[in-house]
Amino acid sequence: MSTADLHPMATGHIPSYVTQADGSDFLFTFMLVFTVIVIVLIGVAYFTLHAIPEKLAHKSNHPQFQLVGILALLALFTHNGLFWVAAILVAGFQFPDFAAPLRSIADAIRSLGTQRKTDSVIEEPPVDPTPSAAAAQEQ
Repeated sequence: MSTADLHPMATGHIPSYVTQADGSDFLFTFMLVFTVIVIVLIGVAYFTLHAIPEKLAHKSNHPQFQLVGILALLALFTHNGLFWVAAILVAGFQFPDFAAPLRSIADAIRSLGTQRKTDSVIEEPPVDPTPSAAAAQEQ
């Protein structure tokens, strides 16, 4: 480029990273590639972050694995952090099984009830249900 091709208000020296005579722009090309790579890395980090509760639940063979997965997906699609926090809490803690003691109490009471029935039954002689046996007894 000669000085005649420059705008009158332009400086005499143009840095090499601005533009070249052939129209290529190294700074623009570098920033374009850098921006695309950063956006892809941010996306990978975002999806990896949202997969943490599922990985925790899968590793510990959590009984509510499906619930954790649903909460993580809801957090991913709604961008609501509360769902993600709930998923990480459910995946991180094993909730006590309150139904198991109640079931064992109910089973114990049920077994006591069947024992009392068998103890209180008075043995009676067996009755033949056929009509001919009943008619023979009446005569």
